[in-house]
Amino acid sequence: MDENADILCETRGAAGFVTLHRPRALNALNLGMVREMMRALESWEHDPGVTRVVVTGAGEKAFCAGGDIRHLTELGKAGRREEALEFWREEYRLNALIKRYGKPYVSLIDGIVMGGGVGVSLHGSHRVAGDRYLFAMPEVGIGFFPDVGATYALPRLPGATGMYIALTGERIRRADAVMLGLATHAVASGRIEELREALCDGAPVDEILGDRAIFSEAAPLTAHRDLIDSCFSGESVEAVLERLDRKAQEGSDFAAGLAGAIRTKSPTSLKIAFEQVRRGRALDFTDAMKTEFRIVSRIIGGQDFYEGVRATLIDKDGKPHWRPSSLDAVDKAAIDEYFANLGAGELEIS
Repeated sequence: MDENADILCETRGAAGFVTLHRPRALNALNLGMVREMMRALESWEHDPGVTRVVVTGAGEKAFCAGGDIRHLTELGKAGRREEALEFWREEYRLNALIKRYGKPYVSLIDGIVMGGGVGVSLHGSHRVAGDRYLFAMPEVGIGFFPDVGATYALPRLPGATGMYIALTGERIRRADAVMLGLATHAVASGRIEELREALCDGAPVDEILGDRAIFSEAAPLTAHRDLIDSCFSGESVEAVLERLDRKAQEGSDFAAGLAGAIRTKSPTSLKIAFEQVRRGRALDFTDAMKTEFRIVSRIIGGQDFYEGVRATLIDKDGKPHWRPSSLDAVDKAAIDEYFANLGAGELEIS
């Protein structure tokens, strides 16, 4: 095994063990990592000696902070969009494999989990959150959209919390993640290594996690659930903002902060994300992934994604110039087009 590789896949006792191994890049996924992980999971699925899969991230900062967005935007700007789409095509197939995986799939998340990191953890059977756990889907802030299965997962969170996550990109810490079901277990960071060893030794997964789980954390977001459910159940992005503004006028600093944050995001991305969550309630996982591939196939031909990455990750001026620049200027027919069938270009999931 190459210790300098971007991903390490090995068997350790009873476990197929995956280490996302780009700590300097916050373990961001690239195409090679996606392919190697797919190969390993398919092999272990039929190996009787492997009774569970364990996925972890190298370093102390991140489980996985997303896909390698810089590289993907460079490909798109260079006119090599089919190469960029190959990453998303294979990443979404990996997400689908994880969703249907027949063995316990345990993600040990003790740091940042965003974007592509959500895709390789959330759809597995067990998501274990350490003290440093930090979840977000901030894609609307870079002119993109919540993908990697968010179309399926977010509408199935309690109340309107999925819409809240999609439109705000707000960060979710461990106690709230357990409350929402984003994480299945909370474990002290100091016990993660012990947990790794126990999982490899082969005792029942639920028994191992249950013996080490923390159960008494209060979830701060609980205090805001009524407001979230009331405001984010609006029939449009504009309606959500109107409800938040009303709550802000009544004295809610929480609502005022959310409204202000939403208004900094790409108007097109907000409309796409809203429609994703609305439509996703009626989709199975495969159709949700096909929907996301339709969206990404069109979004890389637009402007906001490249502008959002420029303002956030490259120039870091925090001043993206969205086109259109306002919600009321976003044409509904244009949003519907993002969801239209691709014909011969449709994502195929076996």
